[in-house]
Amino acid sequence: MPDKIQIYDTTLRDGCQAEHVNFTVEDKLRIAQALDQIGVDFIEGGWPNETSPRDLEFFERARDLEWAHAQIAAFGSTRRASVHAEEDSQLQQLVESGAPVITIFGKSWDLHAREILRCSLEENLAMIEESVAFLKAQGRTVFFDGEHFFDGYKADAAYALETLRAAQRGGADGLVPCDTNGGTLPLELRDLTDAVAAAFPGVPLGIHCHNDAGMADANSLVAVLAGVRQVQGTINGYGERSGNANLCTILPNLELKLGLRCLPEGKLADLTFLSLFVSELANLPHNSRLPYVGRSAFAHKGGMHVNAVMKYPASFEHVPPESVGNERRVLVSDQSGRSTILHKLQTLYPTMHREDPLIQQVLEAVKERENRGYEYEAAEASLSLLAMKLRGELPDLFRLHGFRVMVAKRYEDDVPYSEATIKLRVNGDQFHTAGEGNGPVNALDKALRKALRPKYPELDLLTLIDYKVRVLEATHGTATAVRALIQTTDGEETWGTVGVHENIIQASWEALVDSIIYGLNKHLTNRDEVRPD
Repeated sequence: MPDKIQIYDTTLRDGCQAEHVNFTVEDKLRIAQALDQIGVDFIEGGWPNETSPRDLEFFERARDLEWAHAQIAAFGSTRRASVHAEEDSQLQQLVESGAPVITIFGKSWDLHAREILRCSLEENLAMIEESVAFLKAQGRTVFFDGEHFFDGYKADAAYALETLRAAQRGGADGLVPCDTNGGTLPLELRDLTDAVAAAFPGVPLGIHCHNDAGMADANSLVAVLAGVRQVQGTINGYGERSGNANLCTILPNLELKLGLRCLPEGKLADLTFLSLFVSELANLPHNSRLPYVGRSAFAHKGGMHVNAVMKYPASFEHVPPESVGNERRVLVSDQSGRSTILHKLQTLYPTMHREDPLIQQVLEAVKERENRGYEYEAAEASLSLLAMKLRGELPDLFRLHGFRVMVAKRYEDDVPYSEATIKLRVNGDQFHTAGEGNGPVNALDKALRKALRPKYPELDLLTLIDYKVRVLEATHGTATAVRALIQTTDGEETWGTVGVHENIIQASWEALVDSIIYGLNKHLTNRDEVRPD
């Protein structure tokens, strides 16, 4: 087993084949630079050909950039049947891309050669060998991806191996068997990779796995145990169908579990940021349950678990969260015990001890409120305000006298709109304002901000970034209680708040008010405290 594993990232090519993933050229360049900074060895930028002007532009612009660690790779196929390699336009465009590394795939399953390419098995071997030889003659590093290799090996082992020998005769720098259909199980893949390693002693081998059976990450690891030195995959496992091998899982497993070097020293701690960065540019929600890098990966909810992890983190954490740039989170719920509440309250009151009566008060309040539909796992700001209220320290920044919300539709453009009026008192002054928005909560937010802004200009720092409503139990029709969750940021911190009521406007109002009180209280610490009448 090699000491250093090459990491070959194909997020910008194979990852782009995932449903709902569509990176612009700017996105691809930014992701490539982030991958280079974390220290992957190869970045596959795409398939440069006349049908993909986006990829052509990527390679053109990538040539002018400085790459600190990674080499840019272009991806393509072998020559077409009955066409000389030097006359194949697709191979020519691979060369013209300027990429120092070129990866081409060829058919390793006899079924694909016969039924998909409709060529003889001998011609398929010639296509592989001649294509690799042509690209090597251009002075490029060339990797050969044996497409459908493992299915091909099970159908005709001798022929599948012969496709790799054809690439070797052409001068390939590495041979990469692919589990293209993603259906091979780990023990089977280990046996087949052992057979390949035995047939090609001393030849650099890679692995490229898809996740259709949920085994891509495990298959990649067992291939490494069999002697593979290059692992191909994508960030967050993006890829066609069920996705590709997920480098965000494979990298820490290789480094932290198997002790193999993949990235430069200290770079693994940037992995969570990279995972979030790529999902943001993909405009997809980040999967909170991803191993290592997900928000829930080191989240603890059960009271006994929290008590244990606070005493000895390794009791319920298989690696330190900071090793991959993540963080431990302690969740508050009706399953919480005193240790959970103490941990949360110590962020407000650092000197609090276990015997403080506030701990039990908050615990009882949380259990009672969650029985009514509140939940604080994503609303820690509301929990903080609840504790401050029980301690008599809740900031009294404004007092509501009433609000009214109207939903209407304009006849001329048939577009619904909302208008909210609000009356409240701030520091002895009464405000009566109105706001119009695309929905009732948006209108209320605008009206409230208009009233508070003269007294609290810090309000301009707060931005509502997410708003969700969930029906709790659909047993009472439209009279069913709903839970509103709001996320707000000031650019430095993001916090969540919650409201519950049978009236969706009232539930939203509770969450909205909590979000503003929490944010303003944070930014008023350097001002004289202002109390309304």
